[in-house]
Amino acid sequence: MGITNWPGFDIAVYAQEAELFKNRGLEVEFVRFQNGSDAARAMLRGSVDAAFEALWDVTQVDPGNDRPVFVLVTNISSGSDGIVTQSEFTSLEDLKGKKIGAKLGTVNHLILLEALKLHNLKPTDVEIVDISNEAAVQKMQEGLLDAAVVWEPLLSSTAQDIKGNIVYTTKDVDSLVIDGLATRSETLANKKEELTQFILTWFDLMAALESQPHDVFNIVGQKLEQNPESFASDYAGLKKGDIDMNQRMFEPQGRLTQAMKEITEMLREDPRHGRTIREDVEINGDPITSAIEKWTT
Repeated sequence: MGITNWPGFDIAVYAQEAELFKNRGLEVEFVRFQNGSDAARAMLRGSVDAAFEALWDVTQVDPGNDRPVFVLVTNISSGSDGIVTQSEFTSLEDLKGKKIGAKLGTVNHLILLEALKLHNLKPTDVEIVDISNEAAVQKMQEGLLDAAVVWEPLLSSTAQDIKGNIVYTTKDVDSLVIDGLATRSETLANKKEELTQFILTWFDLMAALESQPHDVFNIVGQKLEQNPESFASDYAGLKKGDIDMNQRMFEPQGRLTQAMKEITEMLREDPRHGRTIREDVEINGDPITSAIEKWTT
């Protein structure tokens, strides 16, 4: 399984450490990638069976010999990502014509487009400085940017350091920053039962998170060599991908189908990303449906 550093994905470490996968008859190896794009490419080429991915990244993965399939929602951003400004700017509207740091084609670009749409601004109303999350924070501290798209904990710490303002977070909308599990059609056909068992394990994990969050955060924090309270704080900005969420997301013509349309529209409205938009991403709810049926019986 491909995985990148993100609280919504890293929570799966608990399932491994607590042997939840083993209890479902699975042997799972996590393969760490620097970013979602690399993980998605490895998945599509068959180097890994599946990968934790943002839906946004899946729509832009490089062409391969197969097509990507989205089979599980692990979390939705709800406050973990946002826009921090210099002190003189107090609203998103104040940023019209200003420089905003956001890496083009990444989830940060999506967050910016989502925020602009909410406030009836066009993508061309702002100047995007194509820069990574950490570099954007550095330039904010140096006063070289008017604003930046940043994720927690850097979002809050940057606002505090520069005495700036957080003018938008993903909590303000039903965000398109939707994360989940992607595979390819061949793998789904050949390993549908294993993927269903993986999703069942995910539901086991969500149940543990509900009933014993302290234990979950402690184990994940220790494994990642991170303060458990800090990890819990980072995870708090997410809506977790439990059964109820996945039912809503995967229902026919449900939120995932609509989100795919909105993401495609946003990418087309702001071609500065220079990416090719995939038209063949499949939203397949069969493993989710099977897992929910087995879970409830």
